[in-house]
Amino acid sequence: MTIDRARELIQVQMGGGGYNRNAVRMILSEVHHFHGQSAVDQLIREFGLDQQYGLKVGTDFSSLRSRS
Repeated sequence: MTIDRARELIQVQMGGGGYNRNAVRMILSEVHHFHGQSAVDQLIREFGLDQQYGLKVGTDFSSLRSRS
């Protein structure tokens, strides 16, 4: 997944509730896999995901990624 695609997908999820939060967490998991923690942290800051969904900079979302 590209960073630009992740931005598009996160933008769609903004403003929603719990299901949207989980979707954002899955997106961040994919970003972590392909681009690393610094890219995840940048997206959290860029979209204010700490305030919107309580997602903190430095959180490792890699365990959410499906192993299939």
